[in-house]
Amino acid sequence: MSSDPQSVAEHAQTAAQALRSAADAAQNYADQMAATAHAVSGGAIDPFIFRLAIFVLAVFVGYYVVWSVTPALHTPLMSVTNAISSVIVVGALLAVGVDLVNSEGSGWAQAFGFFALILASVNIFGGFLVTERMLAMYKKKG
Repeated sequence: MSSDPQSVAEHAQTAAQALRSAADAAQNYADQMAATAHAVSGGAIDPFIFRLAIFVLAVFVGYYVVWSVTPALHTPLMSVTNAISSVIVVGALLAVGVDLVNSEGSGWAQAFGFFALILASVNIFGGFLVTERMLAMYKKKG
């Protein structure tokens, strides 16, 4: 891979476009599943409840996946978690600044954005502390 800035920028832009299309496909799939569940149940399942159920299931799956990780894989996993939290911080900052774009409903967006900013910042800081502690386990005692 070439290290000139133009090829790196093109590679990053290609990766960003691929991630955006994957996110759009996942959102479309979730919307289709919610609409299908709503239609199959005759309108008895609200799409919000369906998405909430998916979120709750994801929390449980994430909990069991994280606690079954071996200690050797913990540091790379924390690095990925910190990267995800960094993206959440960017989104939270955008939500906090929504008042500059749209005044309707911006109070709720700012409140949730600030809450997300606090939680993601705590997650990043704690992740670095835990990662440092895990790496200290592998240092030779001298």
